Amino acid sequence: MLKGRTKVFQIFLHLFAFAGFAVIGAWAFYELGFTKNKGGVDSNNRYLADYKMENHLTDSSKIFENNMRDYLNLVALSKFYPTNAHLIMEAGRLSDRPDAINQMLYAANMYLQDGDTARQYQQMMSEMKTLLDKYPSLENTNHLIPWMNEGAWPSLKYAILKDKAVIEEAARMTGVEPRLIVSCLVGEQIRLFNSKREMYKQYLGPVKVLSVQSQFSFGVNGIKDFTAQKVEENLKDTASVFYMGKKYEHILDFNTADPVTERTARLTDYHNHLYSYIYTGCILHQTMLQWKRAGYDISNRPDILCTLFNLGFAASKPSDHPQCGGSHITVNDQIYTFGVIGNDFYYSGELAKDFPIQAKSFADE
Repeated sequence: MLKGRTKVFQIFLHLFAFAGFAVIGAWAFYELGFTKNKGGVDSNNRYLADYKMENHLTDSSKIFENNMRDYLNLVALSKFYPTNAHLIMEAGRLSDRPDAINQMLYAANMYLQDGDTARQYQQMMSEMKTLLDKYPSLENTNHLIPWMNEGAWPSLKYAILKDKAVIEEAARMTGVEPRLIVSCLVGEQIRLFNSKREMYKQYLGPVKVLSVQSQFSFGVNGIKDFTAQKVEENLKDTASVFYMGKKYEHILDFNTADPVTERTARLTDYHNHLYSYIYTGCILHQTMLQWKRAGYDISNRPDILCTLFNLGFAASKPSDHPQCGGSHITVNDQIYTFGVIGNDFYYSGELAKDFPIQAKSFADE
C-alpha cells in the first residue's frame, strides 16, 4: 500500500516538474522574441510613396478643374465599385482638404492594378481623359445665367447677406425654407433695379442695401396693402383653403388700434425688413396649402411659387398644368419673367452656403 502511494506521488511530482519546465520554456521562447512577427516592407510601398501633392495641383486656380476630373474618376469607379465611390464622395464632401478625393482615389487604385475589372476600369478612365482633352476648358468668366452678369448682382448678393438673420427668423416663424423667401426677394429687387436703374444704383452701388418701396407696394418684396390684409385674414380663418394652422394664427397680430398705419410702418421700415419676409413667407405657405388641398403639390416648384407670389392670390387657381411667368423684367435687353428669375436663383447655387436647398421647402402641417 505504501509502495503504491509512493508511485502515485512520483507520477505527480514528474507532472508538476514537466509543467514547470513548459511554463519556463514558453516564457523564454517569448522573451527571446521567437513569437514576434518581424514584419516587412509592403509590396505596395513604392506605389504609396509615389503619390505627391503635385499630382493634384494646389494652385487655387486649378483646384476646381482638378476636382472635376476627380469626380469624373469617381463616376468611373462607381461603375465597378459603387460602394467605394459613394464612401469616397461623402468623405471628400466632409473634408476641407483640396486633394482629399484625389488621394482617396489614388489609394483605391492600388487594388485596381491587375485583373479584368482593373483593365476595364483603366480603359474607361483613359477614354474619359481622351474625351476631356478633346474639349479644352474655355477661359470664360461669364455666368451661365445671363442676368447674373448684370453689374448690380454682386452688390445685391452682399445686401441680401446683411439680412440673413431676419430672413432665417421669418422662415422659422412662417414654416418656409429661407432660400424660397430669398428667391422672391431676388425677383423683386432685380425688377426694381431694372425698372428704375439710375435711382436704385445709389442703393445697390456704394451703399449695398436693399431697395424699400413705400408707394403702391411696400417693403423690400413689394407687398401690396390688400395682399397683406388677405394674408392676415387667412391666418385667422380656419375655414379658408389658405389657413396655415393654429400655431401661425398670431404671428402678425397688431400692437395698436391702427392696423393700417402699423402695417405700413412694418413693411416700410428701412432698418429692419423682418415683416417683409414674414408676409412673403406667409404668401408662399398659404399658396402652397391652397394647391395642396386642391390635390396639386407645388411645394417643390419655386418657379410656380415665385410666379404666384408676384401675381397675387387672385391669380392662384390650382390646376394640373401650372405655368411659370409673372411680370416681365428686362435685363441687358433680354426679357425674363419674375418666376424664371426666382427659379434661376433657387437652382443656381448662388448663396448656397448661407441659404442651402433644404430637404423640405415647407414645415409639416
